Amino acid sequence: MPKPSKSNVVVVAVDYSDSGNLALERALEMGLDKPETTVHVINVLPVYQVGAAPDASSTTWAGSLPTIADASEELRAYLEQRLAAFRASHPDGDLTFLERVRAHQRVEVPAEQIAQLAADLEADLVVVGTHGRRGMSRLVLGSVAETTMRLAPCPVLVVRPKSLPAPVPAIQPPCPACVAAREASGGKQFWCAQHSEHHGQRHTYHQSDRAGADTNMPLVVHS
Repeated sequence: MPKPSKSNVVVVAVDYSDSGNLALERALEMGLDKPETTVHVINVLPVYQVGAAPDASSTTWAGSLPTIADASEELRAYLEQRLAAFRASHPDGDLTFLERVRAHQRVEVPAEQIAQLAADLEADLVVVGTHGRRGMSRLVLGSVAETTMRLAPCPVLVVRPKSLPAPVPAIQPPCPACVAAREASGGKQFWCAQHSEHHGQRHTYHQSDRAGADTNMPLVVHS
């Protein structure tokens, strides 16, 4: 008697962005290759974005923050729409695994909740999206994927929409004409004729402009 095939458990995180949509698409495509796959879709609402009660004495925070029930309904509607689109785009595929797609609405720290669900379900794979941005945007948007990779008890597949990488700004050396202008004017003229048009008349702060030695405040701005 043949042994039953091992279930392939995939946890995929969605946040209703393009990268989240792509992550879900990749997870569902795995079900086409392995019909025994079970896909668990998780959305995590950070606690500071939730209209949840801080204690048992109240039901919601003031304002228009979504409740957990609202977030759960949004996830359900989103998933129904994405699964319908997936069925329409794969009319000849074995889609029986879609009956086992499960939704999980969580609250708290996104990466921790994603990793915890993967641990609870003994997942074989976690799929997350990333925006692949630099600087502060990367810290805010990419940290979920990066932290999930560190915390998850299984392999993590990170996907992002196909695009050209953002250009890295190059810091240029000082303009020789500007340097010459500053030297010739004893520091009174900062820019050459060409760059004066670009920089315009700038505000300059002087230490001697502070109003009083006791406070050293405020700074006086000279045009």
